[in-house]
Amino acid sequence: MNNTLTVKGITIGEGAPKICVPMVGTTIEQLIKEAELLTTLDLDIVEWRVDFFESVEDVDKVKEALTKIRERLIDIPLIFTFRSAKEGGEMEVSMDYYVALNKAALESGNVEFIDVELFSGEQIVIQLVELAHQQGTRVIISNHDFEKTPPKKEIINRLLKAQDFGADIPKIAVMPNNVQDVITLLDATNEIRTHYADRPIITMSMAGQGVVSRLAGEIFGSAITFGAATKASAPGQVGVQELREVLDLIHNNFQPSQGEIK
Repeated sequence: MNNTLTVKGITIGEGAPKICVPMVGTTIEQLIKEAELLTTLDLDIVEWRVDFFESVEDVDKVKEALTKIRERLIDIPLIFTFRSAKEGGEMEVSMDYYVALNKAALESGNVEFIDVELFSGEQIVIQLVELAHQQGTRVIISNHDFEKTPPKKEIINRLLKAQDFGADIPKIAVMPNNVQDVITLLDATNEIRTHYADRPIITMSMAGQGVVSRLAGEIFGSAITFGAATKASAPGQVGVQELREVLDLIHNNFQPSQGEIK
């Protein structure tokens, strides 16, 4: 079973987790400076968190900013993400506008991935997955719980639901309230990677307690981890340089079981 995905020369799901850094600038000028900074860092993927952008409700401004970002991040895979307030983002928009925004990003040809929230509504998720795949763009279907860590079975069910919807990469991020919650997330990650997933997955336990989940993805099965360059977009993100050092340390000493990809 092939559970890797290669985009712009980056193979996701093989070896150490790939480092994704979110862009969180609020203006086009800030985003240009941020993109230029990111080209100097040891990262693999960039995510534009468009919900931070002050002109996010102006599609033309979003497309203009996206063009400026792409001009600077020519060879780096780019994820386009509007994170809703209910899942930890900066604001809410109507679902019609959510679809229109993602459609504009897809039609621009300037992104390799869009992020679609799992609980946006079944028809919206299916619609956006179909639109993305028609454009040759991949889809991350995500779920974020900033209050708690669901039971292991529920974590697995959400990831499988994303997979069933056609996600190229299912993703879940949860908030731990104790150490056992972190173990639950890691156990669920290992189980879905071992028994169910036929593609890369992303999982993380947030905040300080969950930082181990951002570092040990190669062991448990999470293919991408998120690091911070300037401002973190979620609690618990580690600086890119420190993150790379730890990921390399684990990778160089990790002996995968037979059948696992190194």
